[in-house]
Amino acid sequence: MFKILKKEEMGNNVYGFDVFAPRVAKKAEAGQFFIVRQGEDYERIPLTIADFDREKGTITMIFQVVGACTKALSLLNVGDELTDIVGPLGKPTEIENYGKIVVVGGGVGIAPIYPIARALRAAGNEVTAIIGARTKDLLFWEDKMAAVSDRLLIATDDGSAGRKGFVTQVLEDLIKEEEIRRVWAIGPMIMMRAVANMTRTYKVPTIVSMNPIMVDGTGMCGACRVSVDGKTKFACVDGPEFDGHAIDFDLAMKRAAVFKNDEKLAMDALENRLKGGSCTCHSK
Repeated sequence: MFKILKKEEMGNNVYGFDVFAPRVAKKAEAGQFFIVRQGEDYERIPLTIADFDREKGTITMIFQVVGACTKALSLLNVGDELTDIVGPLGKPTEIENYGKIVVVGGGVGIAPIYPIARALRAAGNEVTAIIGARTKDLLFWEDKMAAVSDRLLIATDDGSAGRKGFVTQVLEDLIKEEEIRRVWAIGPMIMMRAVANMTRTYKVPTIVSMNPIMVDGTGMCGACRVSVDGKTKFACVDGPEFDGHAIDFDLAMKRAAVFKNDEKLAMDALENRLKGGSCTCHSK
């Protein structure tokens, strides 16, 4: 079993857990993910690795409540145990000394961009980090991102922190002023699409981390397929990172919305169970 050692509420239904998972932590690399299951009757939830500590044997997971099972997960506390964690899965980020690079984290995407920025800076890159959210209250890990970056820039839609506007505007200004060699962008699919569309104009290579519907995480089920340069790839084994200029985002966003109604029904059922003093999230 995997014990929760630390729980942090980050606002806007975003939570962070430090979990004792020494075998996962031992081999974890930036850009990879794992699949967590809360109990025998719960769905398997894929989460990109937000941090890891090999000496302590811990991994950090950051997640937002978007459905019944993430809601149930958020109700756990320090000392509770998860049934299983499978990982690390997927291909790690390709870390080289590229020169001047930019990492962009939007919303919950701030978490997985953190270990990528850390690894890129350790490899000798000059790292500029851009993090953004709709409002100041939705930002987190500003200090952690600043610690692994040469420069941290912040954008909020309402201007309550940093620059008013979108991360794409901040990034475009940088590209116009400096020779940016590569960009990593992680966040909502609509944000990653906007970043990729903009950087394509300036011919700046851009890597995105895809988070499609996923079941087994080993390439067997095919649920996490994405179209890359017109070819079918599986996010779990071929990714999760891909060339952002080659992704068919329209198709990916359409596939991601397939189970929206089912998610609402499951959330409603969970809320009813919680009112009755029971909390069980079934995968069917």
